[in-house]
Amino acid sequence: MSEVVERLKKALPPEALVTDPDRIQSYRYDRAMFCPAGEPVAVVLARETAHVQAAVRIAAEAGVPVVPQGARSGLSGAANAVDGCIVVSLEKMDRILAIEPVDRYVVTQPGVFNAVLSRAVAEQGLFYPPDPSSWEFCSIGGNLSTNSGGLCCVKYGVTTDYVLGLEVVLADGRVLRTGRKTVKGVAGYDLTKLIVGSEGTLGIITEATLALRPEAARPRTMAALFDTGVAAGEAIVEIIRSGVSLSLLEIMDRTTIKAVNDYKRMDLPTEAAAMLIAQSDAGGEAGAADVAMVAKLCRQYGAIECIEADDPAEGELLLEARRAALVALEHLGTTMIDDVCVPRSRLADFIAAVEGIAAEVDITVGVLGHAGDGNMHPTVVFDATDPEQARRAQVAFDRIMEVGLELGGTITGEHGIGVLKRDWLAQEIGPVALDVHRAIKAALDPENLLNPGKVMALGNL
Repeated sequence: MSEVVERLKKALPPEALVTDPDRIQSYRYDRAMFCPAGEPVAVVLARETAHVQAAVRIAAEAGVPVVPQGARSGLSGAANAVDGCIVVSLEKMDRILAIEPVDRYVVTQPGVFNAVLSRAVAEQGLFYPPDPSSWEFCSIGGNLSTNSGGLCCVKYGVTTDYVLGLEVVLADGRVLRTGRKTVKGVAGYDLTKLIVGSEGTLGIITEATLALRPEAARPRTMAALFDTGVAAGEAIVEIIRSGVSLSLLEIMDRTTIKAVNDYKRMDLPTEAAAMLIAQSDAGGEAGAADVAMVAKLCRQYGAIECIEADDPAEGELLLEARRAALVALEHLGTTMIDDVCVPRSRLADFIAAVEGIAAEVDITVGVLGHAGDGNMHPTVVFDATDPEQARRAQVAFDRIMEVGLELGGTITGEHGIGVLKRDWLAQEIGPVALDVHRAIKAALDPENLLNPGKVMALGNL
């Protein structure tokens, strides 16, 4: 390992290499609280693609694993270090390279925060829709690696829907360019979509060309309060059935609302068992009609109160509460965050099942999520120093994923597999699909050096 470090020192500028053991510690983990992490031998703070190439080539020649990282805001352990690895951090590659208003795309390095990019394109009258709750501190590279979604998915889709092309450093150090900058293009296999969501196991993204949309109209926002989570779930189903065009439909349960109140010192209504937050950016009378329709349907399904935000600032306050939810729950203890997505017609069944699991296992579970697309984030909260609580937390976490699959859903809608859900991947996709995954991994990374141990167990690869 000392030889590897010496080679890195010769190949990289001093500011691009971290070998101090104390500094290295902060690059071991992402935000997943209950996942193992190893000890890196060095951290490369890449400033340009050539730095990534140099690190990957040295690692390939020495047979040393490489773990790519962005802002380390992930929730599945995908960015956790493994023993003896070189961490390649993209956080210093944080420049927006070009914004093209006519062709409606932006070229960006991976270390740019989602919120920074969104605000930059908004200054040009454009809109980048994917907006994870962590948008203020998550990076575009991480969004790409896990195919993140966000609050606006119900109308605008997820990250992969906006990726036109990528620059990717492969396991042997070569640079692959995928995709295009045109509106249409179908030349060859869709390597762009293959890389998006691969969690750094097939290559390291060093640049992205992302599609943009025209700026949306100023949104109208409302909240509906329910005395049971199941009633909220039933209302969600009817809202979707109605065909109303919402740009956002979110849910928070009582546990989550109380956590947000305590964390942000807000005055959210804790008497409600669940709160729906709905938003329409249709503009003008159409937006007003959308919000009115949602309120009507919520009342039909037992809402105890419906409140429309009087001005955009009130609407932003509601969204701030939702964005803060996961961080607020983390202040209650160690968290294991499920990322189950179910068919929207089964949302009420899923919410009821989660409530039942929490009661039966006797563990705290905060229920929140993107109700409009069925992507829920039940968050198990526990004391990790108490072995019995930790055991019950794992039981609840697994049973929630099991219920999601039984209802026709998936174990992850946007957080990725990482190490947290690796053992569940084979159960969801089956042996044939798992063999195809392994074959793709073997073709692009035959020595299994890129983010090993993440996404799937590779057997003899």
